[in-house]
Amino acid sequence: MQWSLFVLLLMGQCSFSTCHLYEYHFIPEGKTWEEARSYCRENFTDLATVSDMRDVERLTNSSQTTDAWIGLRSINEKSIKEWHWSLPGEKYYPTECEPGCETEWGLKQPNNDGNNPENCVVIWPSKKWHDVPCSESFKFICYNATVPQTYHLSPCEKNWLQAQSYCREHHTDLISGITHINSTEFKDWVQKQDVSSNLWIGLFRDTWSWSDGKNVSFRHWDPDSFEDEDKKTCATTTPNGKWSSDTCTKEKPFYCYDDKVILINESKTWDEALTYCREKHHDLVSITDRHQQRWVEKRAKMADTPVWLGMRYTCTLDLWFWVIDRLVCYHNWAPDEEAECGMAAVMERDGKWYKKADNEKFHFICAI
Repeated sequence: MQWSLFVLLLMGQCSFSTCHLYEYHFIPEGKTWEEARSYCRENFTDLATVSDMRDVERLTNSSQTTDAWIGLRSINEKSIKEWHWSLPGEKYYPTECEPGCETEWGLKQPNNDGNNPENCVVIWPSKKWHDVPCSESFKFICYNATVPQTYHLSPCEKNWLQAQSYCREHHTDLISGITHINSTEFKDWVQKQDVSSNLWIGLFRDTWSWSDGKNVSFRHWDPDSFEDEDKKTCATTTPNGKWSSDTCTKEKPFYCYDDKVILINESKTWDEALTYCREKHHDLVSITDRHQQRWVEKRAKMADTPVWLGMRYTCTLDLWFWVIDRLVCYHNWAPDEEAECGMAAVMERDGKWYKKADNEKFHFICAI
């Protein structure tokens, strides 16, 4: 086969549907949230963690979507709320600097001032952030994950949860992430808007956490049914695929998930790691989209060394290939990474991919 034809055939694989690195299982038996978690941990991995809208669609398309436990639970500690971005994959980094330096927060913000908890964030006309009660109504900014990225100013006012739902239904999400908000494209767009009032952005804080301990910020509350009460501290699905909360001692069906990747804390060369994974599991892990990147990144953070991925460089074609015989269509390379013969890819704790000599020894991640 000619090399040009071979490459074209492989490039066609970029559009193939990708396999999931975890599976959901619906359990129709009624159990309390604690009992459901115990069952999932004994028979699978844990109660279901939902990372983004694609996961929501997987649950919605399953045999049951209504009134079933998932792995989200409120720790109910008002003093230890954490800030998150609405858009999956965007990380919030607290701004810490000396007095007088430039920060995104307004003066003395966030202050959680007033009788109602101030757990959502607006951009004031000054372009600074202020925390306000999520129940208030403002216009808002939606983000479109297009190339180039675009933005949409809402035509009407909504509370924060309603604004989030609107953006996810009609666009991608509420504008999220310091990179997007500080981008030239966004700043130029804001300058052209005739805005003199507060605008919601995708920053919020809550007391909810996932049963498996993953720091997944994605939330999909139903604005019309979510009740943020002290006694309703476990999350459940609703008929439209969104979430509500209920008393954890009620008996309901539930969703478990089964993990399909495993971190191997043994130092091996790339070839040795590949052989190990194929003999004992399935293969070295491949990452074909941002969704899988986030899932594997959580394992890499638990390793003591960089971790081998199932990707290697071929000098003959001057191309990177996954062990599942696909070209590297999605990537997350660190800057200025040059490829040479005899190199393979690792992921560091920062989630970036780096190029290493394949005879070096690192831990690795297998697909089960």
